[in-house]
Amino acid sequence: MAVIKKKKTSLTSLFLGCYKAKNARKYEGEENSVMKIRTCPAFKRLSLSDISDPSSPMSVMDDLSHSFTSQKLRLFTLSELRVITHNFSRSNMLGEGGFGPVYKGFIDDKVKPGIEAQPVAVKALDLHGHQGHREWLAEIIFLGQLSNKHLVKLIGFCCEEEQRVLVYEYMPRGSLENQLFRRNSLAMAWGIRMKIALGAAKGLAFLHEAEKPVIYRDFKTSNILLDSDYNAKLSDFGLAKDGPEGEHTHVTTRVMGTQGYAAPEYIMTGHLTTMNDVYSFGVVLLELITGKRSMDNTRTRREQSLVEWARPMLRDQRKLERVIDPRLENQYKIEAAQVAAALAYKCLSQHPKYRPTMCEVVKVLESIQEVEIMERDGNNKEGKKYVDIKKFRHQRKGQRLVNIAYSDSLVYKESKAKQNNGV
Repeated sequence: MAVIKKKKTSLTSLFLGCYKAKNARKYEGEENSVMKIRTCPAFKRLSLSDISDPSSPMSVMDDLSHSFTSQKLRLFTLSELRVITHNFSRSNMLGEGGFGPVYKGFIDDKVKPGIEAQPVAVKALDLHGHQGHREWLAEIIFLGQLSNKHLVKLIGFCCEEEQRVLVYEYMPRGSLENQLFRRNSLAMAWGIRMKIALGAAKGLAFLHEAEKPVIYRDFKTSNILLDSDYNAKLSDFGLAKDGPEGEHTHVTTRVMGTQGYAAPEYIMTGHLTTMNDVYSFGVVLLELITGKRSMDNTRTRREQSLVEWARPMLRDQRKLERVIDPRLENQYKIEAAQVAAALAYKCLSQHPKYRPTMCEVVKVLESIQEVEIMERDGNNKEGKKYVDIKKFRHQRKGQRLVNIAYSDSLVYKESKAKQNNGV
């Protein structure tokens, strides 16, 4: 009996296969350019390594359409995106990140029949930047299959010749980085900061607790976007990585990340787990508490690294006031600040086994929010208390590691360059 083997080629060869403008136009009329949902009982999320048959670029869409559970992604042409963004006008530019510039636009059924009229954010690949087709494809694969109110919604994409573009829902308040560190603006209230921390924590918990876990790998203030009500959503999945599954204890990849947010064991040994995301969350929580950036070379040498300067003071009630953002002008409950500080302290533990899981982090932050809401409304008659982070267990069985080629990492190269420059 002949054995039929599934045709599959490497992801590397897929990167060499690009959507051509003529192919985009060829398929433009098919099913209104919508990647239709095909649900199946035994759904298994698709990974980068599952993409097959790069000889037919549009087969990538077919692979994804068989996997998506609840998403409908639109295929946009470059000419449509020029209309949406007024020819990528600088006046429409919202900002620029590692992938490339981001523009505000507007879509309706005149651009795509049947599409809901809405503002969008259009992110175009910088052809001279450090990211490329792989990061673009990672965004489509992760955000095309993962759906949660704390993950930014991917609406569609474009791939013509060398151009790679992604179209997202528009987040009116932009990034947490801009809201928290923008000069000459009102300081965010304590309650809003904790709301943002909770929303971002729920996003990470969703990724970590998925049937096929995802390690976000680039959690930082610039990747947390805010809607008009300060609801937080995670964006930019270009560096996200599938966690190990089944009998596998590790996968191999390059170390990637941002200085000031990466966990120490990740930098020093290359071991990647969900606990690395927890450390990065601790850094962001510390930024929310202090109103200071994780790294700032304009500060004194002792204070340039926020974690090194602030962490020792987080558990000392007498010193905690030195750390809390003075712009808050004492408009917060000291007990809530102490709980948040203790949580940040645990997340920033040098050893990953002493860090809480993101689900545990969510429980603590929910208790802060619940107590403050009940006391504000005068309904805390039962004397509801904050969750004590100290009660959570330290050692977690079955924690898997991901081995990384550390010497090939961007973080490693940055740290070596600083050493060579005497920083």
